[in-house]
Amino acid sequence: MEKTIDPAKLGDEKEGELKRVMGPGLLLLFIVGDILGTGIYALTGQVAAEVGGVVWLPFLIAFIVALLTACSYLELVTKYPQAAGAALYTHKAFGIHFVTFLVAFAVMSSGITSAATASRAFAANFSTSLGLDFGAWGVPLIAVGFIALVAAINFRGVGESVKMNVVLTMVELTGLLIIIGIGFWAIMGGQGDVSRAWTFTTPEGSGTFWPVIAATTLAFFAMVGFEDSVNMAEECKKPSKIFPKVLLGGLLITGVIYILVAISAITLVPANELGEGETPLLKVIQAGAPGFPIGIFAVITMFAVANSALINMMMASRLLYGMARQNVLPDVLGKVHSGRRTPYVAIIFTSLLAVALIVFAGGVKELGGTTALLLLCVFAIVNVAVLILRKDKVEHKHFRTPTILPVLGALSCAFLTGPWTGRDPVQYVIAGALIVLGTVLWFATVQFMKSANQPA
Repeated sequence: MEKTIDPAKLGDEKEGELKRVMGPGLLLLFIVGDILGTGIYALTGQVAAEVGGVVWLPFLIAFIVALLTACSYLELVTKYPQAAGAALYTHKAFGIHFVTFLVAFAVMSSGITSAATASRAFAANFSTSLGLDFGAWGVPLIAVGFIALVAAINFRGVGESVKMNVVLTMVELTGLLIIIGIGFWAIMGGQGDVSRAWTFTTPEGSGTFWPVIAATTLAFFAMVGFEDSVNMAEECKKPSKIFPKVLLGGLLITGVIYILVAISAITLVPANELGEGETPLLKVIQAGAPGFPIGIFAVITMFAVANSALINMMMASRLLYGMARQNVLPDVLGKVHSGRRTPYVAIIFTSLLAVALIVFAGGVKELGGTTALLLLCVFAIVNVAVLILRKDKVEHKHFRTPTILPVLGALSCAFLTGPWTGRDPVQYVIAGALIVLGTVLWFATVQFMKSANQPA
């Protein structure tokens, strides 16, 4: 009997039921902590550069689009309370192994581009806070060094716990609450210019619609992360009951925080200044509270984005490892270190990809936009999958989203992936190159296994 290429196994195999330890409180903190991070800390300025003072509007639109897709995820996770997320739903809906592979590889690639984005943001904040200037290659070199450190931690083995996530979430949240507090304190004291929050600053002749859409494709990066929570379904108490309220509540909390941060930022710093560089929130601190120790906020920012990078690189390397173990990718990517018991080849491979992206693909805008592009494609497929799987009945009760929502979700996600949005063409090049790389590896594995004719 031959081994077959079966990416579907990534979501269907069960090696024993996981311990259900997460109640609604811990799940809410997990979701909020997963969404908060690099996006709002690093991309606020880039969004302002697209639309000017109404920097909050793209975040609001991104929140609405994310909410539509979240409702589809809610129906699927309460219907199939298992790990594996989008790959599992794609397999159940379409049953085509290569499509399942593409979705799984796109999710993995989004983790790498997200980590590369976080690394650039970490390096920029590190340089600014210490007053370092190494020239044009300073930020990329620091970012590469940071990725190497993440790889070393990843190789050593990091046991992610829910309680640790609570601590990390509180640190990330504290940084954003400081921005909101400084902004509103300044407003109450007559400092800054609140009227900027209602001012469009767009290229002459471009109108307002398309610049807002272009900015939304960037702002969407700040809303991703909620989809990771579906992988915690097997560790939640009564997931079919608690997931809807908790996930929607987590999205609402983060959406409100993002809009308040955006308003605070633009009130204190003009859009043209906010859009310069990769440390927008440090400028807000300097403008609204010049006596505040800038180093403390820089550390909070670096902590937040470092956590995002580590989580994403762990996810990417483990997903690559899992795909190799299921004979979807070359076996070498599934090797485990004899001493550390970590997937060292997958860690090296994903880390090298991240380094290549940092050095050759561009800055926070290009990498963050690519992450959003990859996940928007995945979300469009998930929204279609939920409609197809309506015919698949299960015995237990589950959340059912109104049919119009996944339809709008699929259309909005597909719309935001198009070139008409003003998306930087380099984002398509980066995303396409990653998917082509994965496809080449997949076909190479298929041919190898056909020639080897290995027994199961």
